[in-house]
Amino acid sequence: MFTITPTARHRRSPYYEATVAAGVTGFSTYNKMLLPSGYGDPEGEYWRLIKGVQQWDVAAQRQVQLTGPDAARLAQILAPRDLSKCVEGRGKYVALCDHNGTLLNDPVLLKLADDRFWFSIADSDMLYWARAIAAERGLSVTVDEPDVSPLAVQGPLAEDVIASIFGDWIRDLKLFWFRETEIGGIPVILARSGWSKQGGFELYLMDGSKGMALWNIVREAGRSWDIGPGSPNHIERIESGLLSWGGDTDDRTNPFEVRMERYVDLDLPDSVIGAKALRQISASGPARWQLGVILEGEKPYETNGVWAEISANGVFVGHMTNLTWSRRMGHNIGFALISRQCASGDVLEIALPSGLVSGTLTELPFL
Repeated sequence: MFTITPTARHRRSPYYEATVAAGVTGFSTYNKMLLPSGYGDPEGEYWRLIKGVQQWDVAAQRQVQLTGPDAARLAQILAPRDLSKCVEGRGKYVALCDHNGTLLNDPVLLKLADDRFWFSIADSDMLYWARAIAAERGLSVTVDEPDVSPLAVQGPLAEDVIASIFGDWIRDLKLFWFRETEIGGIPVILARSGWSKQGGFELYLMDGSKGMALWNIVREAGRSWDIGPGSPNHIERIESGLLSWGGDTDDRTNPFEVRMERYVDLDLPDSVIGAKALRQISASGPARWQLGVILEGEKPYETNGVWAEISANGVFVGHMTNLTWSRRMGHNIGFALISRQCASGDVLEIALPSGLVSGTLTELPFL
């Protein structure tokens, strides 16, 4: 048994005490915060997400806030996706890249006003990147991390739970759209979003002192639907083909290699970071692409949390970036970041700690 040594570098979320009371059994670190990883019943938690409803402490999903006259300009410089038609109350999935077109993060951009935007980021220091670019371009914009902490409600019954709290108007929210509202005097932004494909919402708490109160409101409202605590689920996200930046990407991955081409607009000006490089990559063709892989065998395998090498007839062709036992498929499955010379249907060899295992490439998502 390992313990996490308390340190100011590991920040606790506004929901920390609530997760402890709910029986949290483990944490990982994400954006320098403690992110719950489970509550002691992996199988039950998985099926509750697939068939019911869960509430997740995802406060570690931090916001990089842009405010000021040049906020929209900076947002567009950072994101190689056309934001000119993005309206207030809408979110967009974007690829943040460096000047070489390498993927630095894959946040959801939320437009709160013409002069106020949030990047709801994955696990990397985009705050400092955005500040550096703003200074380098001489923009009139403030870049900071606001007091905002998401609480996710995920699963096929999530809509009913959220409607019981806020009203049936929430049923009309489209994916990645949001509305500023409140419940019991607690200010939140409610968005139809979340890191699962089972449906759900994220409540962006805008007052960190109200974390326990908001958690309890959701818990009590969800009792009729047997809500329970949970966390982003490794099995479900792989089955659903959801990208994990930093887990499924390395320091040379570009958006085209991980199925993000639909979120890249190639006709943006060169002032957008990575735009020129992305056009060149698109023209020449990316070297790798992301496919699924189904492994042979009737028992779960282990990878020790590291990428596994994939070979074809003894020649290295790429990596398997994750692995899990799919409860719904009854197979070991994972993602392959692999040479474009390989294709769906190919049978390859994966080097696991237990030895070589055959696997068949397939399109994503699995389910």
